[in-house]
Amino acid sequence: MDTIVYIDGFNLYYRALKDNPQYKWLDLEALCKNILPSDSNIKQINFYTARLSSKIDKDAPRRQQIYLSALGTTDIVKITLGEFKVRDKFVKLAEPLTFSPRAKQSNISPKPRFVKVSVAEEKGSDVKLGVHLVRDGFLKRYQRAVVITNDIDLAEPIKIVKEELQVEVILLKPDGQALATLDNNASRVMVIDSKNLAKSQFADNLGKISRPIEWK
Repeated sequence: MDTIVYIDGFNLYYRALKDNPQYKWLDLEALCKNILPSDSNIKQINFYTARLSSKIDKDAPRRQQIYLSALGTTDIVKITLGEFKVRDKFVKLAEPLTFSPRAKQSNISPKPRFVKVSVAEEKGSDVKLGVHLVRDGFLKRYQRAVVITNDIDLAEPIKIVKEELQVEVILLKPDGQALATLDNNASRVMVIDSKNLAKSQFADNLGKISRPIEWK
């Protein structure tokens, strides 16, 4: 069956890879071939992400670019970029005040009600994923769609493809957390586990492109 895969890059990263650097050198094509049904004829893998900001991690943009270059070594992966923004905003503090690292008490007086924090937000990637999923379905570009995410914001486009277009949608989750709003709209739910990640890694060296030392 002609199959197109749609990957929510940040959801995959934060739910499966962030705390497992040894799996970050992930070969998306190998991952899909290792997990999906054998009758899946993978025509394209769409990877949705955004350029990272050095305000959060100075070296993150460099590592990300190396990884995107690795993905670019295969013609089957198409990268679509959203936006990554870091902005300051005021948020209300919870009561009683707690601190990380933990402190027994605060000497701040008077105690603040609001504090300014830097918040990193990714914008546009999930919207583009959902729109492309539905568009490609109406244009009959696939017989089976695969969505890698655990984001309930994508429940509605998945539902439209499955129910209105009568096309199979496999939800491939980066973790095992059950989310009924999302899971119930897919034709089938599968979970990516550590074994799948371990056997779906790029070679350490891809010509001039090498796995970042932090990911070994």
